[in-house]
Amino acid sequence: MFDYTKIGFKAGLEIHQQLDTRKLFCNCPSIFRSDDPEIVVRRRLHVVAGEAGEIDMAAEHEASLGEEFVYQVYNTNCLVELDEEPPHEINKDALGIVLQISALLNATIIPITQIMRKTVINGSNTSGFQRTVMIARDGFVDTSFGRVGISGIFLEEDSARLVSKKDGEVIYRLDRLGIPLVEISTMPDVKNAEQAKETALKIGEILRACQVKRGIGTIRQDINISVKGSNRVELKGFQDPKLMIRTIEKEVERQLNFVNRGLKNDKEVRNVLEDGSSVILRPISGAARMYPETDLPLLKISRDMINVSKKNLPKLREETENELRKQGLSEEMISILFKERKLEEFKELLIILNRPQFVAKTLLVFTKEIASKKKLSFESVLEKLEDQIPSVLELVKKGKINEGDVKGVLDRLVEGMSFEEATAKIDYGEIEEGILNLIKSNPGLNANAYMGLVMQKYKGKISGSEAMEIIKKHTNEFKRFT
Repeated sequence: MFDYTKIGFKAGLEIHQQLDTRKLFCNCPSIFRSDDPEIVVRRRLHVVAGEAGEIDMAAEHEASLGEEFVYQVYNTNCLVELDEEPPHEINKDALGIVLQISALLNATIIPITQIMRKTVINGSNTSGFQRTVMIARDGFVDTSFGRVGISGIFLEEDSARLVSKKDGEVIYRLDRLGIPLVEISTMPDVKNAEQAKETALKIGEILRACQVKRGIGTIRQDINISVKGSNRVELKGFQDPKLMIRTIEKEVERQLNFVNRGLKNDKEVRNVLEDGSSVILRPISGAARMYPETDLPLLKISRDMINVSKKNLPKLREETENELRKQGLSEEMISILFKERKLEEFKELLIILNRPQFVAKTLLVFTKEIASKKKLSFESVLEKLEDQIPSVLELVKKGKINEGDVKGVLDRLVEGMSFEEATAKIDYGEIEEGILNLIKSNPGLNANAYMGLVMQKYKGKISGSEAMEIIKKHTNEFKRFT
């Protein structure tokens, strides 16, 4: 659509991802609440000068709105989140995860670093600032369009969750406040919209290999864009990389419209809408909003901690997929393993029975088929079987049951049979012959009636779904010949 080189396109990404640990500066759990709060706190926030003695333009704009902030507080929150107690020592688990991410992004870790306060007075932080600390810098990712530098990797606390906003009153929930975030900022090396999307996907793959939260709202992507003769604009609010190309094209078109008229667009932060267009949020922030955190000492990252993180680096998806292919898994099975997030369970089961294809089939195919047949969710079936599958595979390994028996055993376990009953040696040929005789001696009944007779005779030896399969098979055969 555009000649990006000719228009002097320049862009860089900022990606924020929640980490799957307790909160960053206290020991509160990182869980979301939907029930009524225990208490409600009302506050107004005031702007303060940054480290250079100046007031940030964006903070001044927020202060001018004169809003009152209401905070919903739960028993899973503490005084740190209410800004009534100093922050605790930084969460070591979160720090370790960011060190791994930094290593995977080829970045240089900073051994001694200063925790900073970033002025935020839109109410999303009870203190009026967000704590953030640079952990690493000067990394890179390689794309098909060339290398994109990573300027900085930061560990910071997430903001409170917005509930509603009207008539000068803004309501926030403190469940999200303080959840650890990693922020990854790239250099303005992105040459076009396609490279922006590819860069976001590559960084996303690295993040997903580490201990991060999953789902909607756990990752946020911003992009800074300018063309020759324009001011930089920061676009916020889109999570899906599929929207990135359309968003970039619309912003380039908007900036070029100013340039072609001999004008300059404002330096501003804009919110991305569903169609890829954007609306202004506030003026763009500057360095004046930052000042040192006085309640915490310098953060010292030891060589031992760095070495431990690098020693335990997770494998990226592409590397893991290649290993699974070598083990004989199909592309479909590999895709399901990742989609259902059962890779770790698969690896643990392989330790018991080193037959990758059969283990994957047991974990995913058999359980899905049983769930479908019984009209249950896959998750609920797997939850019932998670402690049973290892024992079943152990019996296969010892030759006490055959691979062909496993699906029937799992089916019976889901129905509530004891492990001993479900795994007992069963002569299916004898049972099927007995069911056939029941049908012959009681002609004209419906399938449910036959089921009652079968379960009276064979309960504890065969599951209801197995019995119904045999009943349907033979009643259909009778229909064909009558």
